[in-house]
Amino acid sequence: MSGGGLVQGRTALVTGAAQGIGLAIARILWEHGAKVVLADRNAGLAAQAAEELAAGERVSSFGCDVTDEEAVAAAVAHAADRFGGLDIMVNNAGITRDATLGKMTLADFEAVVDVHLKGTWLGVRAAAAVMRPAGAGSIINISSLSGKSGNFGQTNYSAAKAGIIGLTKAAAKELAARGVRVNAVQPGLIRTAMTAAMPPDVFAAREADIPMKRAGEPHEVAGAVLFLASDLSSYMTGAVLEVGGGRLM
Repeated sequence: MSGGGLVQGRTALVTGAAQGIGLAIARILWEHGAKVVLADRNAGLAAQAAEELAAGERVSSFGCDVTDEEAVAAAVAHAADRFGGLDIMVNNAGITRDATLGKMTLADFEAVVDVHLKGTWLGVRAAAAVMRPAGAGSIINISSLSGKSGNFGQTNYSAAKAGIIGLTKAAAKELAARGVRVNAVQPGLIRTAMTAAMPPDVFAAREADIPMKRAGEPHEVAGAVLFLASDLSSYMTGAVLEVGGGRLM
């Protein structure tokens, strides 16, 4: 993109960026002038996505398991070394291991909480370590409307996504005086590979419950992230933006 964008010249790191919502976020930040690091557990897929996005122009990829403290720190260091700092951190990486309480294993509960909640905490902490001395920065955590209402068969996912809201607000209070903002986005039903795996009748029933009568698209979540990353939201911290077509109003 030539000319000025909403995040022109800033450096962004997006986790879980190889596909879906994460890739849409990376794309819109890049389109608005940011230098973007696409971090993902699947390093090969992240590299491919980065190449397809911009062929090396203002973009880089990095293999990162967000549950690994050293890997998250290394991803932040890569962004700072490659592009000269870190202005925007988007903690998006996620997995699902759905099952009812009676059938869910402890391993499935821990895996989901580790990726979503611990992974987000590690991302916030690592980004803050760079942003605090700079006196500026925007951290955006991706929660979910399931963290507001709870979803059947998702005690692990719903708990983790609710925890991200508490983490966001606590971190926002700690970092506000240092010029670092921390906000969250709660997507509803969005068309991704994850939701494509849902039985068609279940997906249709979910859509019918949404006032706008449709699922959202990844770029619609990305737009809210762009807003929180930019100076348009300069007086917002600890906020939670719902992107769900009116679901759970």
